[in-house]
Amino acid sequence: MDSTSLLLKLLAEGREVHGLSFDYGQKHGLELQRLQANLDYLRAQGLSVHCQRIDLSDIATLLHSSLTDLQWQIPKGHYESDSMKQTVVPNRNAIFASIAFACALSLSQRLKHRVDLCLGVHAGDHAIYPDCKPEFYDAIFHAFAIGNWDADRVSFHLPYVHWDKFQILKDAQRSIRKLDLDFDTVFRNTMTGYEPGADGKSNGSTGSDIERILAFHKLGLVDPIEYVEPWPQVVERATRIHAQFINDEFNRSRASVGDPSRRNGF
Repeated sequence: MDSTSLLLKLLAEGREVHGLSFDYGQKHGLELQRLQANLDYLRAQGLSVHCQRIDLSDIATLLHSSLTDLQWQIPKGHYESDSMKQTVVPNRNAIFASIAFACALSLSQRLKHRVDLCLGVHAGDHAIYPDCKPEFYDAIFHAFAIGNWDADRVSFHLPYVHWDKFQILKDAQRSIRKLDLDFDTVFRNTMTGYEPGADGKSNGSTGSDIERILAFHKLGLVDPIEYVEPWPQVVERATRIHAQFINDEFNRSRASVGDPSRRNGF
C-alpha cells in the first residue's frame, strides 16, 4: 500500500520511475502478484513504469522472522504491540536500500544525470521496525555516500517518513485523481496483510491489516480488497483492537507514574 501510493505520487509528479520489488521468501508473496496486476493496469492507462523483481528468496530460511519461517505463526493484534516485533526481518531494509542505492547510482551513471532514490517508509512503522526510523536512513545513506564514488549523483527521497497510513492514503487519493485512475482498481491490487489466505483474502487480524483498515475507515472509504468477513465486521474488530491497545497503554502509563520506585529513579 505504501509503495503503491509512492509510485502514484511519483507518476503524478511526472517522473520517470524505475522500480524494484523484492522476493525474500515472505509468506505474503501475493503482494508481488498484485504489484504486477497494478503495473499492467497502469500501462493500459498509458503510464509506463520500469520495474524489476529481485529474487532473494534463498535467504528466507536464514532469517529469524515470522514473515519468512513457515513454522512460525504470524502474531495478531495491534500494530504497535510488542508481539509485532516477531514480524521484524533482520536487516531487511538495509538489504533493500543497499541494492536500491547500487541500482540508482548505476542508473544515474548510464543516464548521465542525477536520480532520486525514493522509499515508502512511514512513521507508523517506527515503533516496531527500527530500520524504518529517520536516523537509520540518515546513517545508512551516509555510509553509502562515503562508500561509493559519485554518490552525490543520488538524492534520497522519503516523503512518508513522518506520515501515517491515513495521510499516505489521502495523498494517494490526490495522485489518483490527477492521473485519472480508478481508486478501487489500484488498491484492490495491493496487499498489506501478512497472512493472506489461499484464496487471497485478508484475515483483517494482523497488525498491518488493522493499520490499513483504520486508515480506510478514517477516510470514509471501503477497502476494495477482500476480507474473510464483511467490511462492517472488519472495521468493528479493528476499532475494538485499537481501542483496547490505547486503553492498555494508558493503564501501563498510569501504573508507572503511580509507582514510587519509578518516580525515585530506581
